Amino acid sequence: MLISKEIRARVLIEALPYLRKFYGKTVVIKYGGHAMVSPELKEAFAQDVVLMKYVGLRPVIVHGGGPQISEVMAKMGIKPVFVEGQRVTDEATMSVVEMVLVGTVNKSIVGLLNRHGGRAVGLSGRDGDLVVAEKMKIYKYTGEDRPPEIIDIGRVGKVKEVNPEVLETLMEAGFLPVIAPVGVGPDGEAFNINADLVAGAIAGALKAEKVIYLTDIEGVKDQTGNLLSSIKITEIEELIRGGTAKGGMIPKLKSARKALLAGVKKAHIIDGRVPHAILLEIFTDAGVGTEIVGEENGP
Repeated sequence: MLISKEIRARVLIEALPYLRKFYGKTVVIKYGGHAMVSPELKEAFAQDVVLMKYVGLRPVIVHGGGPQISEVMAKMGIKPVFVEGQRVTDEATMSVVEMVLVGTVNKSIVGLLNRHGGRAVGLSGRDGDLVVAEKMKIYKYTGEDRPPEIIDIGRVGKVKEVNPEVLETLMEAGFLPVIAPVGVGPDGEAFNINADLVAGAIAGALKAEKVIYLTDIEGVKDQTGNLLSSIKITEIEELIRGGTAKGGMIPKLKSARKALLAGVKKAHIIDGRVPHAILLEIFTDAGVGTEIVGEENGP
């Protein structure tokens, strides 16, 4: 079905105030889920990001790659082990994680964006000490009168500090940074970090206008399964504590909260299975998914 010229013009006019508002602003996008797998969605993602760049926004990409890591580990005869959703990362696993995230996934995303004119540059958190990590500890509580058991999950880290100078330099020169979530430890060693947490920390360090998380569901839902189009930062803790937010939604919400507290204006959790979901969220009145705002930016 052909779209009339009037409808096309209306779409562009609807986008105009958003183009004006976000011109020159930084937007951090966590790229993951089905959007990294489907050929059609990969193309749509690249088109969205490059369009953002050419209309004056400053996109920064942080990507995941868990399924790709597990696939390579299986081929190498290494069985993945998870504790409370975190991949146990010994020396052998860390070598696979870095090889896959930095050497394969990152470069494929860079190539995709460059094919569409993006001038992308691939980095990991170890480049320029971009993401300084510290070891993550998991505590298992065995009873009220007993001290918690500390579970060692190896080279799994959390973000201690972000040094964004390398990103700012690249963006000022017109490049599009693509970041693999591997951090650097106190002795220069690599740490595997959840990509959602890295995205939020980088957004906070850059004082980004927005941080956007692509996921494989419509957004944040209430207890009855209905989509919440907008929530406030103060509602995040109850969503997690009450069990409404589960699984992979928890690190996204924690990351969003950290980003907002660091000065990011809004966070968005959107369905990456929808073609051009990023453009729909940023440049249309209705948007898609769930927006998360601080109290001072509330609807």
